[in-house]
Amino acid sequence: MKTWLLGAAFLALCTGALLAEAPVVRNCRLLMDPASGEILLREGPCDVRRSPCSTFKVPLALMGFDSGVLKDTHHPEWDYLPEYPSNRPEEQIRINPTSWEAISVVWYSQKLTRALGLKTFQKYVDQFQYGNRDLSGAPGQNNGLTNAWLQTSLLISADEQAAFVRKLLQRKLGVSSHAYEMTEAVLPQFPAEDGWTLTGKTGTGFQVKADGTPDRKKQLGWFIGWATKGERRVIFVEFIMDDIPQETYAGLRARTGLIKALPGLLAKKR
Repeated sequence: MKTWLLGAAFLALCTGALLAEAPVVRNCRLLMDPASGEILLREGPCDVRRSPCSTFKVPLALMGFDSGVLKDTHHPEWDYLPEYPSNRPEEQIRINPTSWEAISVVWYSQKLTRALGLKTFQKYVDQFQYGNRDLSGAPGQNNGLTNAWLQTSLLISADEQAAFVRKLLQRKLGVSSHAYEMTEAVLPQFPAEDGWTLTGKTGTGFQVKADGTPDRKKQLGWFIGWATKGERRVIFVEFIMDDIPQETYAGLRARTGLIKALPGLLAKKR
């Protein structure tokens, strides 16, 4: 009897330890058919809202081209100024809409939103039904016009990212044909195996600690957009969160991982 009790206690202890050490799933991978809205794959907590970070350059492009602030794929060209926030030499040059998306230039985004003004900016965010639509920015700093999407007030889930991309592809966001065409034209493209081409935008940020401040040792990363092969299109959203510090940008790692995995995943979904 004592042996049985000891064995049961040991089993319970081991089981509890295993449960306690089980990894928390925080990453999300989502694939959607843009025509039907059918979810082809949905892994992880895709309903949790996070900061969009630089994936917000997709709706920003739509806003810019629809409002007329942005003209075409190479205009306007804006010069970098020393007072602009930047720690990357590659963005400390003259930037146009195509290089803005390719290099992911924060100061170009902020110059665009200033040109829009908060009222027009909010109008577009509401019109797009983008995430929580909150452009208030960091508490007490009145910086929503330039920082709402950068780890402050504006949040969106992977599910909502996919829904937004679907509306973009179906031309259901209420902007001009020019805005749709130019936005698609400036977004970077990436070849993948089996004849697929991915069009989309990365985003990198930091996880938020309990006190609300960013944990700069742990990143989060996005890659959103659509994949094309012949007449077939598939919307994708990839989201990752780091458990340990990494030297490379999380958004780039999300992109690399999805480009590698996507052809195989879609081959199973035919």
